Order: sequence, then structure tokens, then C-alpha cells
Amino acid sequence: MTLTMLIAPFVVLNVVIGMVTYVTLLERKFAARMQSRIGPYRVGPHGLLQPIADALKLMMKEDIVPTAADRSIYNLAPIVFLLPCMLIFATIPFAPGLGVADLNIGILFFLAVSAMEIVGLFMAGWGSNNKYALLSAMRAVNQIISYDLPFIFSALVPVLLAGSLRLSDIAAAQGGGYWFIFYPVIGQLAFLFFIISTLAAENRVPFDILEAESELVAGFRVEYSGMKFALIQLGEYAHVIGSSYLGALLFLGAWGGPGPEWLGPIWFTLKAVVLFLLVTWVRWSFVRIRVDQILALSWKVLMPATLLLLVATGMVVVWRIAP
Repeated sequence: MTLTMLIAPFVVLNVVIGMVTYVTLLERKFAARMQSRIGPYRVGPHGLLQPIADALKLMMKEDIVPTAADRSIYNLAPIVFLLPCMLIFATIPFAPGLGVADLNIGILFFLAVSAMEIVGLFMAGWGSNNKYALLSAMRAVNQIISYDLPFIFSALVPVLLAGSLRLSDIAAAQGGGYWFIFYPVIGQLAFLFFIISTLAAENRVPFDILEAESELVAGFRVEYSGMKFALIQLGEYAHVIGSSYLGALLFLGAWGGPGPEWLGPIWFTLKAVVLFLLVTWVRWSFVRIRVDQILALSWKVLMPATLLLLVATGMVVVWRIAP
């Protein structure tokens, strides 16, 4: 029994790591296509071995620790940052009965663990003892906390429509192709707010002020090199993929699609990749906005809008079930 319980997390962890490795190549190829250039092409056929070459290069890089750094916090930060980004996959069901843990509060677990990345992020900025890294970490914590509330409120709209916090129940409620994104007005607005909040929570353009090249060099990770830098990058991309899976589950019917049931995980992954490419398309299409504009958008627009949308959804659900 214990061995069986360990196999599922081991498989999911390795699949996620492999997927993250090649999602970086997908983003680079996609961005290159948008900008009419080739992108990674030399390592392997059509550049397919580029992520492996990058991983080997990072493994061989020297691990440098700044002299004035707080060594314990500095060394622990990448692990603390990576763990929540991996734990969010624990409650995602990839098909009926296929997942690590199908919790009855799955969506709350995902949202709570997802927000814990800011602990490792701030540790990285503080432990580096670098004013640029610390300023970046403070900006990041400010931004992520600001957009966590709109992110949560928009994610709770499908919860109200499905009447359950269990992710598998939310997916099952969208059977027959009736995805929540097609729910009149409410579904489209919730999906739009979810995508905007995801962009901000993942520090993607136009919300990547925490690592603005002209101001903060490489952001909170500027002092990291080698595998520690790789762990932070792994955590960031894993978080983006996890949010893409969550969006596909909440709004796009998860594993629902034509064909036999065994195609369910493939459909689910394809939908998550489409959302990832949507986020990537926005990243490579718009310019960065100022930090005051970022926070104003959250507190003055998204926060009241998502709260009103959540209240409106509750009223619609009550009206729908009323005798």
C-alpha cells in the first residue's frame, strides 16, 4: 500500500519536470515564430535536444554564493520556492481516478499552496543581501498578494456553478461539452479575469515589473547561478503549467473531448498547452506597464469586478435552484 502511494507522486513529479523542460523550448519556438526568427535549432533535430543541453550546462555551472549573503536562507530559498510549485499538481485529476489526491477541498488546497511561493521568493531576495534582489522581491510579494484575490475570486466562479470544491466534481459538471467558459456572460468574464490574474501572479509581461531589465537586472534571482538558478526557473514554469491545467479544468472541461476515454489526459494536456500559449502570446505582444498601473488595475478594477462577479454567480445559482 505504501509503495503504491509513492508511485503516483513519483510519476507525476517526473512527468511535470519533463514537461517543464520542454515547455521552455515550446515558448522559445513560439516566440521565435511570432518574431519571424528561427529560435533554438542546432542541438538535435530542429533543436529538440536544446532543453537537455541547457540542463547539462546548468549542472556544470559553478555554484557561487555571495560573500555577504545569509548562506542558510540563500541556499534554502530555491527549494522553498520550488516545493509549492510542485505541490499544486497533487490535487489535479488528469482523468477520472487518475491523480495523486482527489481532495474534497482540492481547489482551496491548490490556491493556498500556490500562494506559498512568495515565501521562497522573498527568502531569495533577502538572503542574497543585494539591494536589487531585495527590491525585486518586495515588488513581487506586493504584486502577487494584490492579484491573488482576483485570482481566487475568478476561480471560485466555477466552484459555485459546480456546487463543489472537489476538482474532479468541477470537471464532471462540465460533461457533454457544456464548459463553464460558455456560461452566458459570467463564464467569459470569469475566464478573462482568471487569465489576467494568472499573467500578474506569474510575473509575465505586461506585469513583469519585478525583473524589469532596466531597473533590477534579473530580479530577485540575480545572485543565483547553476542549479539553484535552474530550480527557481523550474518552479516558475511549473507554476505557469499548473495554473494552465487549473484554467483548463475550471473553464474548458478538463479531460472532456471527443473520442474514447483514454484520450482524456491528452485532451486535458492539449487544453493546458493552449492556455500556456495564450499566456505566452500576451507576453510577447505587449509592453511592460508601470508598477502603479499594475496595482491600480488589481485594487481598483479586478478586485471589485471579480467580487461583483462572484456575488452575481451566487445569485444566479440560487435563482436556478429556487423552486
